[in-house]
Formats: sequence, structure tokens, C-alpha cells
Amino acid sequence: MKREILEKLANWKNSKNRKPLILNGARQVGKTYILKEFGAKYFDNVCYIDFSSNESYKNIFEKDFNIERIITEFNAITSTKIMRGKTLIILDEIQEAPRAITSLKYFCENENEYVVACAGSLLGVAIHKNTSFPVGKVNLMTMFPLTFIEFLEAMGKEGLAKLLQDGNYESINDLSEDYNALLKQYIIVGGMPEVVKEFVENKDFTEVRNIQKEILKMYDNDFSKHIINQNELLKTRQVFTTIPRELAKENKKFVLRDMEKGARLSKYEVAIQWLVDAGVVYKIHNVDKIGIPLSAYKKMENFKIYLVDVGLLGAMSNLDYAVIIEENRLFVEFKGALAEQYICQELMYRYQDELFFYSDSKSEMEVDFMIQSRNEPIPIEVKSGSVVQAKSLKQYIKKYKPSYAVRFSLLKNKYDETIKNYSLWSVPNQIL
Repeated sequence: MKREILEKLANWKNSKNRKPLILNGARQVGKTYILKEFGAKYFDNVCYIDFSSNESYKNIFEKDFNIERIITEFNAITSTKIMRGKTLIILDEIQEAPRAITSLKYFCENENEYVVACAGSLLGVAIHKNTSFPVGKVNLMTMFPLTFIEFLEAMGKEGLAKLLQDGNYESINDLSEDYNALLKQYIIVGGMPEVVKEFVENKDFTEVRNIQKEILKMYDNDFSKHIINQNELLKTRQVFTTIPRELAKENKKFVLRDMEKGARLSKYEVAIQWLVDAGVVYKIHNVDKIGIPLSAYKKMENFKIYLVDVGLLGAMSNLDYAVIIEENRLFVEFKGALAEQYICQELMYRYQDELFFYSDSKSEMEVDFMIQSRNEPIPIEVKSGSVVQAKSLKQYIKKYKPSYAVRFSLLKNKYDETIKNYSLWSVPNQIL
């Protein structure tokens, strides 16, 4: 499957300031696959080391960080002739070998002509667990599930994908029924590569759901394997399984007392951070004041939690995928949770740590998402149907007078003086 991150990897390879790369992301988003494809397309050969497959590979880094010795041993165990600038060295599941993470500093400082790319399903967790992380000596990149555009390409709808990429909204509006039908499929299937592959090949929603359930089991196995403290394990599972219920509320703010009467953030913050570090959830913080930068007004105690993938949310919620054949029921299930989850992951792909939501404690005003674009806060509202009355958004516009606001719904794309109305399937590459 074509992935947009391949172009980013090519730019990294050709960068004059290239450092060893750490490719982060949740389990099953396709990190290993894309690095191998990248190596096959842009290098003479690939040296692949998987630290989860052989315990002895970790011993390579126990003696010292002499890069020439390490390269010699890589040559020996993989029978690969490693050439500076011509071989891609892939260190997979590197979180299993903390000293291998530390070695990236020495690759950067002493032998930067070697091209090293690392991946791991729980790298974020490892980085926060007393690992000597080479700050400033690595390039970081995050991989996400397939976006809707990548899903269209996987489905053989390259023409429809290109219209979205080009922002050709006149033609997009003309083809709204096609996009609507495909978006319904995407919201059920999601963007996990194995799930998408199954759907592309067989169009079997039952097997799609089976694979999604298996991925969720893998996540739960990670909890059991890597969270040693049983009390923290129970809290992590409790937070994770509560997410669909919290998103089903009218107010999607994650409320700890919904899990336990009188619960405080201090009790659950380690569990929540573990899920964030593992890449399986997105934590979107509240801002209650508007200014630049938005991060300066972040309220640590107020947040929403979304899953990494909309298809997994449907699987966790046991959503009947038969709703795919119903006109617009899919988008209004769980009070619009699926539409909001979908927009969240599309925005996270583009803006990552710069995504927030706004609420005013002195009123009922709440705006679903906020981003910072062209040095200005931009409010974003998500509507799961074609009824787009947005009281909070109008109040926000009246109070803060932004250059414009953004609204996503099932309506076609159109703009007025203050609101850019995008259809749900038309998330632009830059909200300008």
C-alpha cells in the first residue's frame, strides 16, 4: 500500500543534517513494512536487525559503543555487506535493547555516514523508562494508521484521492455520494494496514472485525507484558476500556469520576501516560483562554482521550457494522463519536502535538478542536450529520473574532465570510 510517509523518509535520507531516525507509532501501523519498502526503493541493500527475535543481538551493545565493531557484527549476523550511505540499517523493536538506543548518539557523532532507522511498538514507553535517550542526536518521526486519502488509494480510487490532495472542491462536491459511501467504509475499517488489506482483497466486514479484535488483544498483551505493577496494569486497562463510553457522551471530556467516585488525576496519570507513550491513544488537552501559543494555555487536568484508529473504536464498542448500509446512521452513532474520532486522527496526522479543544468554564461554550495556523488559533467544529447548527462555534466567533472558523459535516464544501464548511471526507492538508 502506498504510504505518504515514504516521501518524508526520502527527504530524511537526503537531508544534509540527517541523524539516526527513530520511527515511532502504535503497534500494527506498518512501521516495519514501510522501513523495508523504503530500504528496497532507495538503497542498494538492507541490514535488518530484529531485537525481539534473538536475545543475543542485545549483547552487541553491552561491551562498548565502538561503531566499527558494531557494524562488523551486524555484517556477520545478517550476511549483509554494509556500505556507508548505500545500506539502510533497520533496528526493529529497538525498545527491547536500551543500549542500542543509546548507541544512536555514537552513530550520529562518530559515523553519521551510516544510515540508521529504528522502529519499535513501545518506543515511547521505553524512552520514559530510564533509558539513556540520545537527545539532539536523532531525528524523530511518527507513523499513523492510513488516512482516508491513503485508504482511497489502497481501494484503487487514486483519482478520488488526487482530487482531495489537490483541494479540487468543485469536483469533490460533484462526487460527494462516492466519497460519502467510501468514508462509511473507512470509518468501519479504519486505517490499520492489515485490516485495510483484508478489506481491499475480500470486502469481508466479519473478517475485518476479527482482525481488529486481534489487534486489541495485542494491545492488552502489551499491557500485561510491560506493566509490571499489577495496580497500574488494572488502572491502564480501566482507562483504555472506558474510552468508548466517554466518547459516547454529549460532552466528550474524559471524566475520571466516571470510572471511580472521587477519582483524582494523580491516581490515573501514570496509566494514561503509558497509553499515550504506547501510541494507542491521543490525549487532547483543553485550553480555556485563547492566545499564542495555544500550548501556553493548556489545562493539564482537562482533556479528551481518543483511540489511535476509528476502526478500533468501532470494534471496542461492538458497533454493528451492518449500519454501513444505512443512510446516515453510521455518523450519528454514539452522539457523533465516530465522526469526531475520525477528524481527530486526520488532524493528529497533520498537526500532532498542536491539537487542543476549547471550553469556557464560565459558560457551556465548547469547541471540538483548536489548531494554530499562521500564528492564529483556528476553531474547528465537527458535526456528524447535515444539521450544522453550532451554538458554541457562533459564540466563539462572536467573542474572539477569528479570521475564520472551520466546520466539518456531511454537507458539501462551501465558504462564507467567517466559516469554512468542509465535508467530512475533505480534510485539507493545511487548514488555511
